[in-house]
Amino acid sequence: MQQDVSLGKLPGSGSASDSPSPIASQTLMRGLDILEAVAEAGLDLAALTERLGLTRSTAHRLAAALVERRYLKFSPGVGYRLGPKLLELGYRTHQQMDLPRVARPHLERLAVLCEDTVHLGVLDGHWALYLDKIPGRRRIEIGSRIGERHPIWSTGLGKALILDQAVPVLATFFRLGEAKGPHYDRDLQAWLGRMADYAAQGRAFDLEENEPQIRCVAAPIRGANGGIIAAISVSSAAQYMTPEHMAELSISVQATAHAISGDLGAAHE
Repeated sequence: MQQDVSLGKLPGSGSASDSPSPIASQTLMRGLDILEAVAEAGLDLAALTERLGLTRSTAHRLAAALVERRYLKFSPGVGYRLGPKLLELGYRTHQQMDLPRVARPHLERLAVLCEDTVHLGVLDGHWALYLDKIPGRRRIEIGSRIGERHPIWSTGLGKALILDQAVPVLATFFRLGEAKGPHYDRDLQAWLGRMADYAAQGRAFDLEENEPQIRCVAAPIRGANGGIIAAISVSSAAQYMTPEHMAELSISVQATAHAISGDLGAAHE
């Protein structure tokens, strides 16, 4: 049966700035009602229809969309159960809520040591989401704010977040979003070459790619399963970030990221 309504693309949904139509809002709320009902107790289609007062076709259409997006699982003879996507979101929510608290003391020590701006961020779709920022002691303005999203391909923190990814995945991040820095190659292969070097070194640089006259050193934070869950970076003016200083700073940044990873349950190598 063809699904004319799904939770992935609701009728009347335009750009992010458009107000949702009443039909789209109602569809979304009904989908959430289904999730909450299944969360309380596993239900088959008949029970779901009766409990929520929906027609059978509407309940089936919405539940099927949720199954397709992995928010629900369906087993013949059993009914609907919560799906693995909710586990993923719960895990990410826990990490994002706990991460700034765990990382903050380490970030503060790093900020005192380097006297430059320190960032903490996570991967949010195809963007780097900044969760924390400690301004440096130098009079240098770094154009970032907590809660903002920045491009992956041009920021040191963004590159550190994807160091483990395979080349086809890396290519999807390349030049997504605009950057203000003048020093970057428009050549995908050249960028992939730098990413391979960064991955081998366990850290990443921003060499005036995201902002004019701003460079940074970044390193990934790993979770209990060894995967990258966040990253930190130190940013400063290019005049202070000489190649020699960036090499020295890499040691401190990686050590700090390693310490945060340990506090989050990552195994020490």
